[in-house]
Amino acid sequence: MNFAIIGCGHITLRHAEALQSLPNTTLVALCDTEEERVNQYAESYNAQAYTDYHLMLERPDIDVVTVCVPSGLHTQIGIDVAKAGKHVLVEKPIALTLADADELICVCHEEKVNLAVVLQNRFNPPMVALRNALDEQRLGRILLGNATVRWYRPQSYYDVGWRGTWAMDGGILLNQAIHHIDALAWLIGDVHSVFAYMDTLAHNIEVPDVCVATVRFKNGAVATIEASTLTYPHNLEGSVAIFGEKGSIKVGGTALNQTEFWKVAGDLERENEILIQEHESAPTSRGYSHQQQIAEMVCAIEEGRPASTSGAEARKSLELVLAIHESTNLGREVLIDHPELP
Repeated sequence: MNFAIIGCGHITLRHAEALQSLPNTTLVALCDTEEERVNQYAESYNAQAYTDYHLMLERPDIDVVTVCVPSGLHTQIGIDVAKAGKHVLVEKPIALTLADADELICVCHEEKVNLAVVLQNRFNPPMVALRNALDEQRLGRILLGNATVRWYRPQSYYDVGWRGTWAMDGGILLNQAIHHIDALAWLIGDVHSVFAYMDTLAHNIEVPDVCVATVRFKNGAVATIEASTLTYPHNLEGSVAIFGEKGSIKVGGTALNQTEFWKVAGDLERENEILIQEHESAPTSRGYSHQQQIAEMVCAIEEGRPASTSGAEARKSLELVLAIHESTNLGREVLIDHPELP
């Protein structure tokens, strides 16, 4: 399949390298408003450069378009891509509001194109092993969960363009911690309610840089979320832990890519072996599983089914984040309802 990319920021390199490494994908075009930057990418990957994505979308040979722009632009660009008849792969989060997410999901459904959201850490071997253990009910009834993001960003990080704004960034949970929140909901299930505190304590920005939240799931489990960009002097931890009647598993590392403990009934004697087997290295906090993410979407398109990280699936973590925002504003518990989406 022929791919194009809109937006040539830091994450674009991961997508371009993944497309280059897969046997059945070709990067044919890139678009960015900064001509010099897009020309450099296009030259590196033998693709055509554009500064107007509308012009690029007129090409009939493009099958899938990856949207790698600031979060506040995901919806409109994703809709334009879908209306051009191209499949849509959009970077996380799917959008900054539920209304925008629902509009993008509905347009892709109406246009009969596949919509997938980049949640690449789901494809990391330790995360796959954890999910399999849960699917096999090896941990028994799930009782408790935790998502922790203790990262550091200096003020200079936020002083660049769109970062730290409500319109384009969305805050600590949507820009930095969304992968960990997605993992928590993906592993435990639908959320019943949340109660949270958020604040801006260490940066001169519009959005929160710290959050502490409690979550109750519909299956009775409870969980905590702690996320910040103020843990001086660098990223200290990013992890997800699940605790059940018969087992406890924690995945951390730089990008949810390393099993930190695996204490499961029947595997206690094999824990060291499992930890070594599941130890993976990742180049950055963005992880290394974009290749698997793109390959899964290609299979979904070929098989005529939704991608595993479909718009409806990615909407769940957005809904949870926005409920946390609402709880902070109202100072009370907020209930969550899950609508049926196409």
